[in-house]
Amino acid sequence: MERVLDGQALAGRLRAAAPDIRGRLTPDAPLGPSTWFRVGGKAEMLFRPADADDLSYFLAHCPDDVPVTVMGVASNLLVRDGGVPGVVIRLGGPFADVAVEGDRIIAGAGALDLNVALTAQGAGLAGLEFLSGIPGTIGGAVRMNGGAYGAETVDVILSADGIDRRGVRRHYSRDDLHLTYRHCGVPEDVIFTSARFQGRPDDPTAIQARIDAIQQARADSQPVRARTGGSTFANPDGHKAWQLIDAAGCRGLTIGGAQISEKHCNFLLNLGDATAHDIESLGEEVRARVKARSGVDLHWEIRRIGLPRSNGGES
Repeated sequence: MERVLDGQALAGRLRAAAPDIRGRLTPDAPLGPSTWFRVGGKAEMLFRPADADDLSYFLAHCPDDVPVTVMGVASNLLVRDGGVPGVVIRLGGPFADVAVEGDRIIAGAGALDLNVALTAQGAGLAGLEFLSGIPGTIGGAVRMNGGAYGAETVDVILSADGIDRRGVRRHYSRDDLHLTYRHCGVPEDVIFTSARFQGRPDDPTAIQARIDAIQQARADSQPVRARTGGSTFANPDGHKAWQLIDAAGCRGLTIGGAQISEKHCNFLLNLGDATAHDIESLGEEVRARVKARSGVDLHWEIRRIGLPRSNGGES
């Protein structure tokens, strides 16, 4: 039986279960325009918590049968055309603060990685420049052990705070996070709310020069002004994903309105009229061709959420 998204009905349930919510509930909220791909269906319910206390309260009272999905700035996310059942949580301004405490940076999970790198630069703290090359938020960087240009989140993180599906606040030391390549060992139902990072004193001018170099290298090698979702596949052990894709003859390959970037073939592009189905189908075609050519399995780095259109009704 097809799953029909009904945000109004869900709104009634949520408001009855959690009458003291202070954040904003938006039923049947379009998600596609908020993603870098500019494709995808609606959220049955979009929730923007007022602060961490509000998020904790909501999760503690949200019915167990209602799925909960967290969404950042959607730079590495594909929302399927049929939409996302349940509640999609977006951490906005109340979770975007960045502060300096001595040689440490404290950042909300909604803070842009670039803003954290620039705050560290302004404070004369080195080590976080690599974050300027990741077009996402700190919550995503912790969840994915985000990395770029020779460094990863695990190299600089001290601890992180989060809230689990029961609304219980959790604190994780660096070791508790179990960070490995593009992976965090904390249960998926935990929503990170903030993190602390260790910097090291350095000349702000030298730090800015390194940030500028990263920004230039990114612009030179990646389709940064396109409708894309960042790196599509994680690098397999001993390989670079883009080289495997190129060797399989996939550079420039298209399905519908989706294309493998000519500039960097580990990037999927929306040429303007792609659907989420086009983009995901192209990614799966690439995986199949790489497997046939090299025997290597590519694993998606882009996070894919929601239902295909045939199972989710109108988007």
